[in-house]
Amino acid sequence: MSQTPVAVVAGASGFIGAELVRSLVDDGYVVRRIGRTGEVTWSDSAAIADTVEGSSVLVNMAGKSVNCRYTDVNRNEILRSRVDTTGALREAVRSAEAPPALWLNASTATIYRHSMDRPNTEADGEIGEGFSVDVARNWEQEFFAGELPRTRRVALRMAIVLGDGPATRSLVTLARLGLGGPQIDSPWFPHRRYRGIGPSPTGAGRAEWHRTRGRQKFSWIHLDDVISAIRFIRDHDDLSGPVNLASPNPSDNRTLMRALRESVGAPVGLPAWRWMLEPAMWALRTEPELVLKSRWVLPAALVEAGYTFEYPDLKAAIKSVPVR
Repeated sequence: MSQTPVAVVAGASGFIGAELVRSLVDDGYVVRRIGRTGEVTWSDSAAIADTVEGSSVLVNMAGKSVNCRYTDVNRNEILRSRVDTTGALREAVRSAEAPPALWLNASTATIYRHSMDRPNTEADGEIGEGFSVDVARNWEQEFFAGELPRTRRVALRMAIVLGDGPATRSLVTLARLGLGGPQIDSPWFPHRRYRGIGPSPTGAGRAEWHRTRGRQKFSWIHLDDVISAIRFIRDHDDLSGPVNLASPNPSDNRTLMRALRESVGAPVGLPAWRWMLEPAMWALRTEPELVLKSRWVLPAALVEAGYTFEYPDLKAAIKSVPVR
């Protein structure tokens, strides 16, 4: 009788991690968890090594949520919680006698530059600058460091995930507050919350603004496609390195907010310039970057490998999401 396969999930309590655990159990895996609390925590390197040993799949979703204000404390923890946990897992995989055949590590499509002129794929995407990009860059550098000849590594460059999670809730709240029109970037008082971070910080140090007129691109992916894409990558050994997890049909901010207004039954949505967004986002304890950066990302690697999206279109994806 064949042995039951083991999957290790780090960050299993989060929005994506919890759904991933359910899907792995449905697929017949025994799931071992690593987290800030529980039987195996990040402070116990020996327990982490024992947990990874003999597993078939390792998935790391650990990291402090970016749905917060970028104070110095939060900035440092956002970076540390990603780099340190990834480094701990890499050491466990490196030292394992029977390492996992596949290691999937969360990353973010925010690694690409603010893009209004062309989309970014894995092959030709341009890496950006500043805080969010530096977090992603250092995260992936830690992930791909060193030789792990028996383990295939895939960095999941996720676009904004639509589902009952923090990003969707913030957008829905804006629509309900009457700010469900397009979000329009404009000059604002200079601040340094988006300055670079890490050993080699990038960017000018001050928050930039872009004349987008609410047409900034919005790349997204439905939670169900995140889970299905992970299954697809697991079953396709030719996929490795960075993989964009994003719908093949990116939208723009105006179209997004129109769809959200319809979903919550908001009859009108005022256009929101940055001078309106800054205090609103401060009250919501998040950052305007969520809606003002132009994210234009295409899932070239997945599409070329034959993946079929369950939710390729924005309107159907939003309609499927429970709004509260």
